[in-house]
Amino acid sequence: MKATNHAYVNQLLVYTLVMICFSGSIGLGTVWMRHQISLAANATKVLDARIAELDRRLNETKAVLEAEQDPAILKQRNAEWHLGLVQPNPEQIVHLPGDAVMRLAAKRNRGLFNDGVTPVTVSLRVAAAP
Repeated sequence: MKATNHAYVNQLLVYTLVMICFSGSIGLGTVWMRHQISLAANATKVLDARIAELDRRLNETKAVLEAEQDPAILKQRNAEWHLGLVQPNPEQIVHLPGDAVMRLAAKRNRGLFNDGVTPVTVSLRVAAAP
């Protein structure tokens, strides 16, 4: 009877140690996972701040460009820099139909997919081994 009680206590001790190790590893995994989440959140916060800064700079640049495209400013620059530019005659202006952005994108990427290029035919002669 004493041996069975001893065996039962040994088994209980082993199971208790296994449960402590198992729960400890789960706790360590949870802490590691929370740390990884924190790192990802910090990286996201940094990227959001950078995107906001780039948006702000882009808006400032757009504002400067729009201000410089004002006809009064253009006439002033023409006079200051002695460019001698004049307004085009109405017959010199050609209005193209369609979206200008898509037309420029198509022009820029015209050779990207080899549009309009005829495939090259290659012929091979194969000699059979004797």
